[in-house]
Amino acid sequence: MSKVTLSGHIEVPTEDLDAVLAELPNHIALTHQEAGCIAFTVTQDSDNPQRFDVYEEFTDKVAFEKHQTRVKASHWGEVTKNVERFYTVTET
Repeated sequence: MSKVTLSGHIEVPTEDLDAVLAELPNHIALTHQEAGCIAFTVTQDSDNPQRFDVYEEFTDKVAFEKHQTRVKASHWGEVTKNVERFYTVTET
């Protein structure tokens, strides 16, 4: 099986920033608990508070897809519904 890596950033609308910041610690904690999660970081840019750099590693495509499914149905999925995502996903 090949490892899946996602890297890139999200851009959060000003009106959603407080909700995203409030839910982010929970989202990170839940993701770290997922089977197959190797690494997961979401870091707010120091120059642009609406930009968050994202890096994810999962053991395989199945674990990555389970993560994606969970996120879409989660509170994080709700508070980030207006977020623009700029990601690259690779398998190695």
